[in-house]
Amino acid sequence: MNDQLILLIVRLIAGSLAGFTGILLWSRTRDPSWLFIIVSSILFYGVIVYDALLFFGALNNLPFGPQGRLLSEAILRGIPYVFLSIGFILRRRS
Repeated sequence: MNDQLILLIVRLIAGSLAGFTGILLWSRTRDPSWLFIIVSSILFYGVIVYDALLFFGALNNLPFGPQGRLLSEAILRGIPYVFLSIGFILRRRS
């Protein structure tokens, strides 16, 4: 097997475990800082799924040009870190 495929499978398994436990924790907490951290873990899993779709060639024909695709990937990959940072800031203030 390809090394990239093995790494992708490990990331998919670990990310799905983190996303699933985050969804389970979501119903038990009402603290805004924890909610932002949970949303960031779910968004990180979304990035992993996006990488998997790119790896298998399902998203090669995006309707964006080169600049639009780079911008959308940058936004997609940056949003989880924004939510994580907001969660840490809110946790620091409480």
